[in-house]
Amino acid sequence: MALRTPPAAPAGDLTLLNPGPGLVVLEPQRAALLLALDDLFTDLAAEVGAPAVVGPPLLPAEGLARLDYFRNFPHLGVTAARFPDDAVEALASGAPVAKQPVRPTGYLLPSATCYGLLLSLAGQDVGPGLRLTAIGRCFRNEEHYDGLRRLWGFHMREVVYFGTAEGAREHLARSKEFIETLAGRLGIELSYQPANDPFFDKSGSRAKLMALDPVKHEFVATDGTAVASVNRHRNFFGERLGITGEGAVAHSSCTAFGVERWVHAMVLAHGTPEEALRQVRDVRGC
Repeated sequence: MALRTPPAAPAGDLTLLNPGPGLVVLEPQRAALLLALDDLFTDLAAEVGAPAVVGPPLLPAEGLARLDYFRNFPHLGVTAARFPDDAVEALASGAPVAKQPVRPTGYLLPSATCYGLLLSLAGQDVGPGLRLTAIGRCFRNEEHYDGLRRLWGFHMREVVYFGTAEGAREHLARSKEFIETLAGRLGIELSYQPANDPFFDKSGSRAKLMALDPVKHEFVATDGTAVASVNRHRNFFGERLGITGEGAVAHSSCTAFGVERWVHAMVLAHGTPEEALRQVRDVRGC
């Protein structure tokens, strides 16, 4: 489901302060740019026949463990916790929040949109092939934050395929062509290169396998910001989650757009949010 594009952003000197490190509030011009860009990204979903779904706001830790999430990215996880009863009473009496204990819930905030979609298909047969698209708020516990390039929370649009190995490859080929064509129309220069994922253990087997046979490639702006990626999962998620396609273990692949990073890349290329938004609207023909 595409985020609705708002009317033209008002001019003026509105200043909105960022709440904290890694947290931003987009003023009307950049907010309009973010929504207009996502509207363009949904064209890929329309081209490949991926209906829109809405993913969950939280993910069960047990489900993520089945996908080796904690073996590979334990440092990125942002957990959901609750205050126990005694802390609730203390807070109601005006006690400092930072001194109150919290209890785990067994849930994490998503660090990628596709995890919720993957877990929702556990044990199911997707037939000859299934495509879905969703946009979600994703959260990552990073070592540092840098404007729109690296945030605590950000929007990620994904288009995901489940089915045959050939179908997974074809999905990525079409996605690559779409992104390259879109970047050209938007007037931004992107390079295509193997990803350098932030594995917790760089010497671990998964990181070594990625170096030998990259299954993820990124589209990178001129300042080094990765704005999109295409990801070949092979049959890993199909095996772990019991997802099949016409009786065989399903292969999967996905295409991801970091929407705030595209906002950054567009402003980098065109100078101002207003000029960047004008370029997007010219491409859209509206």
